[in-house]
Amino acid sequence: MMAPASPARKVRQLAFLRGSFHAILIWPVAALLLTVLVWSMTLSKLDDARQTLRSNGAAQAAALSGAYAVQLSRSLEQIDQITLNLKYYWKNSAGTLKLEEQLHEGLYPASALLYVTIVNRHGEIMTSTLVGKTKYTLADRDYFQIHQRNRSNALLISKPAIGRLSGKHIIRFSRRMNAPDGAFDGLVMVSVEPAYFFTFDLDAGLGKRGFRSVRMTDGVVLTTETGSGLRSLSTVFCSDPAFTKASGVVSMGQEKFSDAHARIVAWHAIKTYPLLSVAALDEEDLMLPLTTMSRDYWILAMAISVGLLLFAMIGMFLSSRLAWRRNQALQAREASGIVSEGGSEGFFMWHALRDRDGAVIDFVIGDCNERGASMYGLKKSEMLQRKLSTVYVSRAYFDQLMQTYQVAIETGFYEDDFLIGAESPMKITWLHRKITRSNTGLVLTLLDISEHKAHEKALSNLANSDALTALPNRHWLMGFLPLAIERARARHTTLALLFVDLDDFKNINDTMGHAAGDAVLQEAAARLRAAVQPSDSVVRLGGDEFTIILEHAEHAPAAEQVSLRIIAALNAPFVLAGLGSHVVQASIGISIYPQDGADVETLIKHADIAMYAAKANGKAGYQFFETHLAQQLIVRLNKEQALRAAIDDDQFELHYQPRVDTLSGELRSMEALVRWRHPQRGLVQPDEFIALAEETGLIAALGELVIEKACKQLALWQAKNLPPVPLSVNVSPRQFNQGNIADLFKMHMTRHKIAPSLVEIELTESCMMGENQAISEQLAALKSLGVKLLIDDFGTGYSSLSQLQRFDFDILKIDKAFTSQLGKGKQGEVFFRAIISMAHVLHIGVVAEGVETLEQLRILQTLSCNEVQGYFVSRPLAADAVEQLMRQRFLFPDACRLAPPSAV
Repeated sequence: MMAPASPARKVRQLAFLRGSFHAILIWPVAALLLTVLVWSMTLSKLDDARQTLRSNGAAQAAALSGAYAVQLSRSLEQIDQITLNLKYYWKNSAGTLKLEEQLHEGLYPASALLYVTIVNRHGEIMTSTLVGKTKYTLADRDYFQIHQRNRSNALLISKPAIGRLSGKHIIRFSRRMNAPDGAFDGLVMVSVEPAYFFTFDLDAGLGKRGFRSVRMTDGVVLTTETGSGLRSLSTVFCSDPAFTKASGVVSMGQEKFSDAHARIVAWHAIKTYPLLSVAALDEEDLMLPLTTMSRDYWILAMAISVGLLLFAMIGMFLSSRLAWRRNQALQAREASGIVSEGGSEGFFMWHALRDRDGAVIDFVIGDCNERGASMYGLKKSEMLQRKLSTVYVSRAYFDQLMQTYQVAIETGFYEDDFLIGAESPMKITWLHRKITRSNTGLVLTLLDISEHKAHEKALSNLANSDALTALPNRHWLMGFLPLAIERARARHTTLALLFVDLDDFKNINDTMGHAAGDAVLQEAAARLRAAVQPSDSVVRLGGDEFTIILEHAEHAPAAEQVSLRIIAALNAPFVLAGLGSHVVQASIGISIYPQDGADVETLIKHADIAMYAAKANGKAGYQFFETHLAQQLIVRLNKEQALRAAIDDDQFELHYQPRVDTLSGELRSMEALVRWRHPQRGLVQPDEFIALAEETGLIAALGELVIEKACKQLALWQAKNLPPVPLSVNVSPRQFNQGNIADLFKMHMTRHKIAPSLVEIELTESCMMGENQAISEQLAALKSLGVKLLIDDFGTGYSSLSQLQRFDFDILKIDKAFTSQLGKGKQGEVFFRAIISMAHVLHIGVVAEGVETLEQLRILQTLSCNEVQGYFVSRPLAADAVEQLMRQRFLFPDACRLAPPSAV
């Protein structure tokens, strides 16, 4: 009894049947494609022929129109010349010229198609070639009246009409005659019958339905000659077409013509005369040659199509017969275990070796193809009849494979993607394998998918990695963290989530540019990776925010130790090319699973809240999540919302602190300082909202509000005729680096009509830490306004002294921290003396901030400091209170002055 076919054999037989079906099907498909190609080429040829005939028709119509225009031009020139000659001879003959005699002498055509007439100023016919027709008057004719009214001597062409003298349909050409005093003295007229313009034979190419005509440029048709197929029609065009160009060719559809035949129409303007020559050819007449060509092409295409059908039928018959023979051969090869060598898949037939109990203990390679052998780095001849255990040297790896093969033998089929281990002799990385049970063992089909898996991995890395730092990104975190939480839950362990935010990182971007910020982020990422264990995960969430997952943090001190290492690692200065070294610290918030949250969203939110608490505690530190921190964050968010509302509602006012001459106390300038007039809390000092405005980015909107208020206040003081005093306005680094600060000052100064000499701009040294070109352009834009530039808080920024040489400043203000050291030792005076000396060499004025005692003032007077500012002079005052100081002008008591008012 014949054994039933194995699943593998059925698969191969099905594949063979599919291949045979495709081999047979290819004949009718190929025949169909070739037939489509033949008919496409036929239609294309016919379309090309149609386009050629249409193009030739257009050229023919244009040629007819042009030739007709030339002939018409000559005829019109003859008529024009006749009118000029008659006008001349009539004048010279003193009105005695007789056209009847000239006609008798043969001076005019005897064809009776052209008539010449001379009319006097009263419309009476003086003489005419229409003999015996002089008793009529033409004074009521429109052309006579036109000449009578119009002094032009130009040739007048009239619309076709029935002639009063000839009684025929004629076209008149007339010219005015003038008396010696220029008055109207009659006219000379040449009348022609329409046939006069068709005495020359150009109608050979018009065809049965073609026509030619003479039209005036205003659309009036003078005469038309039609083919035999049109002579019964009263008009050709359904409506008069518009010919807007001097010449042209256009295809007009059948709806344009009264006989419903499409035509190609060409026209030419006749030089020096307001006439058009029009020729039209019937498209049906033009396409007559296409009829014969189409019949021949259709017959040829049909013949080829029938031939291809016969060819396909023969091919199908031969392919079917060949498939039957191949099937017979395949069954014979199947019985002997021979498989095709083709394809990209490796093929193996393994015969099972069993022990006495029937258990499979090994396999013998009964057959394979070359592709399969190459996966092991061998040839087919080297693989055949080898035991599988001799191919896999590692016994442990072989036992692992045997477990999979045992499953395939028991179930009949097994399929998977398999990562090749290091112990395997195979020369590929990833393998897709299909294992089918056969009568004697297993049949394996192997496909190398290493490249596909590498591509998948690259796409996964792209989707899950941060492009700047190469760290895992938020997308990766949202897939990884739930699994990490699940592992911790299953192991009954804890998990720590660290939320790391770089302190004041925005200042790097704002002052030094985004390129410097990117360099800091890359270096910070490297330091974070180095600060944790290889089993820990560092993730960049975005911007300057990072997250670290500690899966093996069994207690809080472990997370604390990692936080301390991170803070220490980031505390080392970041060296930026061309920008010096800078310290960027970090604030860290920590949440612990499970006590601070049992899901991803909660853990991240609580770590974020803890991070904000760390920032509020002075930054550069860490904070574990505690329940009350959430309430603190809400308070901070409420403050931010209140600040936004305050800016929108304009709850701010300016106070003004005087700046005076160091020797005399004369008021030299005032600094505008913003105050928040809260509806419930009253006056809020800057310390409570300026830092928040900087952190949230609201400082730009607040800064523009201050600029507008300062300019408006200066305008109010000018309106009160108060002694003018310059007003200085502080500009934050973020506002400066937005790039539009000069435009803002210019707009508000112009709106309030403020002179540039009354405006000073105070910039901190951190504003100068960006790219030199951008800073120079910004400062140049400000200087071009005519305002003064001041460096505020000098001595506290980066590379303080170098700024004096790089940029053109007018005044530097030494920070109050240095002023407070005056009188406490020589070191403070030495610092001031060095700065003042250097500034004066550079022609820069010096202001000492924070002067609070008479002793500090005296020292500054001896050091030749130009100006002072501080509580010793005056606290910041409201606008109405400062007006008295403006009128007072000199703010020092007499005992404090070293120079009298008159000397200042």
